Amino acid sequence: MSWVSVSVELDSIAGEALADALLERGALSAEVTDADFGTDQETALYDEPGESNGRYWRRSRVSALFEAAADHRGALQAACRELGLTLPAGVQVRAVEEQDWVAATQRQFGPIRISERLWIVPSWSEPPVPAALNLRLDPGLAFGTGSHATTWQCLRWLEDHLRVGWSVLDYGCGSGILAIAAKKMGAGRVLGVDIDPNAIQASLANASRNDAHVEFALPTAASEDVFDVVVANILANPLRVLAPLLSAHTRPAGWIVLAGVLERQAVMLRDAYLPWVDLEPVSRSEGWTCLAGARRL
Repeated sequence: MSWVSVSVELDSIAGEALADALLERGALSAEVTDADFGTDQETALYDEPGESNGRYWRRSRVSALFEAAADHRGALQAACRELGLTLPAGVQVRAVEEQDWVAATQRQFGPIRISERLWIVPSWSEPPVPAALNLRLDPGLAFGTGSHATTWQCLRWLEDHLRVGWSVLDYGCGSGILAIAAKKMGAGRVLGVDIDPNAIQASLANASRNDAHVEFALPTAASEDVFDVVVANILANPLRVLAPLLSAHTRPAGWIVLAGVLERQAVMLRDAYLPWVDLEPVSRSEGWTCLAGARRL
């Protein structure tokens, strides 16, 4: 089977609406990106899903994927007509041929150096430094290749602060990388929880790949247990809602470590957790900040 990719450029504020309209008219996928990507006019925007906060790129590129036999031109014309848009000039159409998508994805991810002694190594690669602590990872159907700045921030905090024998709760474990890293660094009991059953399966497979005894389960498995360290690399709004729960899972004087937080969201998170812990930024990278603090006695 082959497909057709259709791309147009237009004012940014209309990009999301056009992408949604194309999906309603048969597009298999659609994305909106900065039309100035790779130029000196490229603009970095960070927001959680569904939030633009009134900030848009100067120009957007909307790209949609259709089956080769689909009427992609008709779909684009109808979508623009519905939205009251003039059909953009310079519509780009290119064929997308069948290929080994798994192999293509794997080529994008190689070993990642976290520190001198810590590496994340995809299951399809060989460790560049065999003597290092190499965390073997295959994301599977779960979020997390270990390449994001927020993952690095959590891993570095664990490397610098985790003590042998401490218990760890990884809330929103994704592919399990933080929980597995904690165990390989000498943690005692380690529990990773996630609302996505696919994440649990991917995490269990990664734990086996790393010969790490880590529990992975749905959030109900945490029950009323408390831990020496609770780490959560999610997003700011879910972390704000989870403040009472994550604090309750942290023993007095235990640590809460939060990532997936944009620098402009740090004050909101600090305020949400203030009844239990004084959170402070411990690292910043690429617009993201990691917050940590010890729960009050």
